[in-house]
Amino acid sequence: MRATHSVHADLTRPLMDDSRSGHNRWHPGIAPVARVVPGESISIDLRDGLDGQATETNPPKGAAPSFDFSRSHPLTGPIEVVGAAPGDLVTIEFLEIAPASFGFTGVRPGGGLLGDEISEGFIARWAIKDGFARSDDIPGVAIRGTPFVGVVGVAPSEARLRAFTARETELASRGGRATLPEAKGAVPVDGPAATEGLRTIPPRETGGNLDIKYLQKGARLTLPVDVPGALVSFGDAHFAQGNGEICSQAIEMAARIVVQLSLIKKGDVQWRPRYPVLHVPAETSPAPLGERLLTVGLPIDVDGRNYDMDLRLAAREALREMMAYLVEERGYTRSQAYVICSVAVDLEISEAVNGSNGLVSAVLPLDIFRA
Repeated sequence: MRATHSVHADLTRPLMDDSRSGHNRWHPGIAPVARVVPGESISIDLRDGLDGQATETNPPKGAAPSFDFSRSHPLTGPIEVVGAAPGDLVTIEFLEIAPASFGFTGVRPGGGLLGDEISEGFIARWAIKDGFARSDDIPGVAIRGTPFVGVVGVAPSEARLRAFTARETELASRGGRATLPEAKGAVPVDGPAATEGLRTIPPRETGGNLDIKYLQKGARLTLPVDVPGALVSFGDAHFAQGNGEICSQAIEMAARIVVQLSLIKKGDVQWRPRYPVLHVPAETSPAPLGERLLTVGLPIDVDGRNYDMDLRLAAREALREMMAYLVEERGYTRSQAYVICSVAVDLEISEAVNGSNGLVSAVLPLDIFRA
C-alpha cells in the first residue's frame, strides 16, 4: 500500500547510532520526526525490540545471550497528528505489516512467567519465509505468522509523566517490579528525556508495550491524546506470539508498517476509555484454532498450599504442565519448551468465579508440529 508519508530508519544501525528516527523513552519533550494530517497514512521502519543486538551470528552458536535491556525498545517516532489536542482520541489503523526475514526469541534466567525456574540462557533464531518461522534451534516446529506491533503509544503529558513515575517508584518501594527512569542506554542521550523519560517496558494508560497479538493488519487502536499533536510512536514488531508472551520475548523482528492516523475530537467523544481500546474486524481476526492441547492450572503451589483466586499462580501452574508435556512427550529441552510456549501458547482465564480456585488454561495449537 502506498503511504502519503514515510519515516525511514537504517535498520543496519542501532538507534544509538541513528537517533534522528526515534527514541526509547517516553517524554513529552521529544520532537516529532514527521507530521500527518488526520486521515493520512505513513510508512514506518521499525527496529527489533532489542535494537539489533541479536543477529544470525550474535551471540555465537551455543553461547548464552547477554543483552543490554536498557536499550529496549527502540521506537520510530514521534509522529505528530496535526490538530490533535489534549482530550481528543487518536485512532491508529494498521494497514500493512511487512516482516523481516530474520527473527529471534531469547530465554534468560529471571525472564518471563517461569524465569525463576530457568538456570541458563538460550536463543532461538528464526528464518521467516512464506508466512512461517522455522528454527534450527527448535527442530520440528513451524510457527504460522500473525505479524503485529508490540509497542504503540502516545507521549504522556508532564502531569502524567510525574504521576506515572511517582506510582511506579512507590510500587518499587513495596518490593514490586518497576523499571524506573535511567539515563543508561537512553535515546535521546541527554536532557530531561534521558534522565526523566519513562521506560518502555510496562504498558500504561497512554499505550506503550501492549504486546496484544491482535494489533495486526486491519486492527484499529484508540489512545487518549495527552499533548498537542498526540506524538505517536511505534516499535517492537513481532512475527508471532502466544497470549502472555510467556518467556518475555515473542518472535522478535524488524518490520516496515503502514498506518493511518485519525482523530476523534474532544467534543465528539461520548466514551472516553481509561485504557487503550482495540477493535479487530471479523475479516482480520485470527483463524479458528484447529486441534489443540490444553493444560490447566489452579492457584495451588508445589507444596499443596491453596491461594485465593491467585490467577498468576494458576497461570504458572498451567505453564508448568505445558512445559512438562513438551519436554516429556515431545522431547524438547526446557529452554526450547519455554520458547515454544512464548511464541505459540495462549494463556486464557477460563474461570474466575468458582470459590477460591480460579482456573487458567494454556492452549497449544498442535498444527505447529505438522506445518
